[in-house]
Amino acid sequence: MHPLATAAVGAALGHATSFQLHLTQVIAIGPGESAQTIHRDQWAFDFFPFPPGYEVQCNTIWAMTDFTEANGATRVIPGSHRLEDRRQFEGEDTEPAEMAAGSVLLYTGALYHGAGANVSDGVRYGLNVTYAVSWLRQEENQYLSCPFEIARTLPDDLLRLMGYQRGAYALGYVDDLRDPLDVLRGSEGTTGLGDLDAAQQKIRA
Repeated sequence: MHPLATAAVGAALGHATSFQLHLTQVIAIGPGESAQTIHRDQWAFDFFPFPPGYEVQCNTIWAMTDFTEANGATRVIPGSHRLEDRRQFEGEDTEPAEMAAGSVLLYTGALYHGAGANVSDGVRYGLNVTYAVSWLRQEENQYLSCPFEIARTLPDDLLRLMGYQRGAYALGYVDDLRDPLDVLRGSEGTTGLGDLDAAQQKIRA
């Protein structure tokens, strides 16, 4: 929910009606661990060939420790989000995203990247929080990962980001078109679809 992150994600995925939390994980790269294969995160969507330039995912990696080339900093290929799909790259094609603890790296799901090899004697920790447009399935099932008794204690804005809202204008409702947040809160809420007029205006634009 950091406003810097959500604003950047909103700018990257603003062509969709809404976006949602896609994945949360802490990544630990230990000493001696080899480099990760260079890949695109959006391949998680069954390798679907999204149109070039149409971004469906935006990611953040928050450095919990310093990211250095020696300890396995994420390696990226700048500008590769514009390249064709299914490309294969080697480590020498990449650059290390070195940054101090507390920094954040933002990149889209189309960017070719991978964790670097850790040749240091320390563990590199990073908090990976990713977002995707709301009409795609989340990589991490947010509704089961976070038990209902905990979810009910969270603020509405965070719950909507987790997916307790309708995606686009008519996806994800419960029974008689109820908003999932109303169901979680145990309220009747209102029925009906989302803002169809706003969705149509976005399509025309």
